[in-house]
Amino acid sequence: MNLHDWIDELSDVLDVETEVDEALVLDLAREAAHNVQRTAAPITTYLLGIAVGSGASSPDEIEALAARAQLLAEKWDRPADAPDPHEIDDPVPDDSFVDHTGESFDE
Repeated sequence: MNLHDWIDELSDVLDVETEVDEALVLDLAREAAHNVQRTAAPITTYLLGIAVGSGASSPDEIEALAARAQLLAEKWDRPADAPDPHEIDDPVPDDSFVDHTGESFDE
């Protein structure tokens, strides 16, 4: 089974008649996951689906909505008071009581 088969089967189960631009949806999900947070990917694509179901019907309208959402994700920044995850200094656990005799460490 491939993605196209999944989409066809899921569309049948959900009673949805539509064509899906997989690349568009996957690109949007990737941007949301990378620039916002991983869990933003399914929520973002779900909300795009809600927007499409609420009125956008042509491929051009759908692409425009996805482009707006992707632009938001690309420009997304953490709140001003949120630490940069790459700069968080997690405390180093004290393992001074552990016997490291015979261990070698690569630097």
